[in-house]
Amino acid sequence: MSTLEIKNLHASVDTPEGTKQILKGVNLTINSGETHAIMGPNGSGKSTLAYAIAGHPKYDITEGSVFLDGEDVLEMSVDERAKAGLFLAMQYPVEVPGVSVSNFLRTAKTAIDGEAPKLRTWVKEVKGSMEDLRMDASFAERNVNEGFSGGEKKRHEILQMELLSPKIAVLDETDSGLDVDALRIVSEGVNRVKENTGLGVMLITHYTRILRYIKPDFVHVFVNGQVAEEGGPELAERLEAEGYDRYLVEA
Repeated sequence: MSTLEIKNLHASVDTPEGTKQILKGVNLTINSGETHAIMGPNGSGKSTLAYAIAGHPKYDITEGSVFLDGEDVLEMSVDERAKAGLFLAMQYPVEVPGVSVSNFLRTAKTAIDGEAPKLRTWVKEVKGSMEDLRMDASFAERNVNEGFSGGEKKRHEILQMELLSPKIAVLDETDSGLDVDALRIVSEGVNRVKENTGLGVMLITHYTRILRYIKPDFVHVFVNGQVAEEGGPELAERLEAEGYDRYLVEA
């Protein structure tokens, strides 16, 4: 059983106009086996929350705390956070020229586990996961995300998550840019990892369409750097019908 605890988190970013506060006191707890949907309009701070947790140097944590199983995440380097069990699926995965997918995955697995996986077992696991995600075997020899379509990049993110087996996964708008088939396949991948490992999920999204495939246990409405309302799956249905106008007026 793992727990990610975010308490009174404040974060700012430097802009040409000066320092801008983005997160203004976020409180959120995610346990193993739970799926938390973070929903809200553009510019509300959802992605900032994801990258602040992951340790992006652009964001300055000015107040608050983040703990994973009692360990202070904010005192860890980016790689230490990954080794501790945090995983970030980026909205816009970066290309890594000159590094093949197969080498990238095995190097990451070795870093997480502290030892290289047994080759025969590892090859079988990679092949099986790629087949489940409808990824052609040739992708293993291509450079990381280089020339990949949006859907291929997102499938590769879920492939990483499945093979690295984190404790908590932060999925930043994983549904953006996906067609209906890719959305279903990616969602099935998330559900499969959660079922097999007890993964805790923070799912950041604008839209409810991905929630038809990945059923949230909790829904949090994010507005102006804070959680404005919390509820169950029914809250997402209400947002689909009403939008975010009410929260923006109140803010």
